[in-house]
Amino acid sequence: MSHTNAELSVGAPLTVLSEDEEMFRASVREFAEGEIRPRVEAMEEHAKLDPALIKHCFELGLMSIEVPEEHGGAGGSFFNAIIAVEEISRVDPSVGVLVDVQNTLVANAFLRYGNDAQKQNYLPQLAENKVGAYCLSEAGSGSDAFAMQTRAVEDGDSFVINGRKLWITNGNEAEIFIVFANANPEAGYRGITAFIVEKNTPGFSVGKKENKLGIRASSTTEVILEDVRVPKENVLGEFGKGYKVSIETLNEGRIGIGAQMVGLAQGALDAAIGYTAERQQFGKAINNFQGVQFTLAEMATQLEAARLLVYNAARLKDARRNFVKEAAIAKLYSSRAAEFISSKAIELFGGYGFVKDYPVEKFWRDSKIGAIYEGTTNMQLQTIAKLITQGKQPLVP
Repeated sequence: MSHTNAELSVGAPLTVLSEDEEMFRASVREFAEGEIRPRVEAMEEHAKLDPALIKHCFELGLMSIEVPEEHGGAGGSFFNAIIAVEEISRVDPSVGVLVDVQNTLVANAFLRYGNDAQKQNYLPQLAENKVGAYCLSEAGSGSDAFAMQTRAVEDGDSFVINGRKLWITNGNEAEIFIVFANANPEAGYRGITAFIVEKNTPGFSVGKKENKLGIRASSTTEVILEDVRVPKENVLGEFGKGYKVSIETLNEGRIGIGAQMVGLAQGALDAAIGYTAERQQFGKAINNFQGVQFTLAEMATQLEAARLLVYNAARLKDARRNFVKEAAIAKLYSSRAAEFISSKAIELFGGYGFVKDYPVEKFWRDSKIGAIYEGTTNMQLQTIAKLITQGKQPLVP
């Protein structure tokens, strides 16, 4: 794969991709530049995704990249989903996480654990026009996800669910929710079960939208379940195996968050390279000064290392090889790299970097969530430590 000097000057990825993957990247970038970038400022100001943009994402197949063609999807690879999240997040990480959750969490959960009837019913909807959401966290159940208080009680041919979920990405836009509840508290985490809940189910409601530091256009909401009756056929996976659904799906989702952070960092670096080439001080562009050059070099190095880690984890997943450690390392490093790169971009912009007229302060605000959601930095360190010291990590402690 060849690159021109112009491409290299803006930090183009050097990781070798196939011709089809390069074409896919180019098509997603064209969409991001043409359709997302003109909307970023308004979506950020109103803290809401543009519905027309979400419709475009469906029309282009970006919301169902891995869904098989017989279910209306693109029939692509997990790696393609990672490329899409990266390229979209380069322009707006809020849109990036919409696409990420739809593909790496919701669709993947159906693909891995759904039975034939569930796949035939829900995958075409997720491919055509319905956003999905993943409801695991609660007010008192974050890193300790198995401490959840949401309960599901068997009642005839249904389960009745009561509880509250917090920090639900896509909460306002979603119509199909994967909800985790404990249906047998006496069994501890072995009572946790995953349920498919549709938004129009009586007793189901979406609560307040959080007023966030970053990724402001992405809706992060509370989900409230009050005597929500769900038929038994809407159990996703096996009864009492919801802990397995959550752990294994989140392992994949962490690679998606890594891709979001890589895209974000690329956007910040692109902006910094462009600005330092134009900004004049002492009679010349500031990118002629060694201090600026070294800063850009450090940023580019961390970005490329993060990208390689994310791509490696995604390749392992597609190859059906063990990728848990690699996913944790990729998320850990990429979130740190994104925060570092976006922070340095602000410094290179000087006073302009501190105001909203320029894009880098938004990238920095958006970067902070990378160390928190889909497994905090400390949880990634714990996973990595267990795997390198014990050689094998059980699903649960």
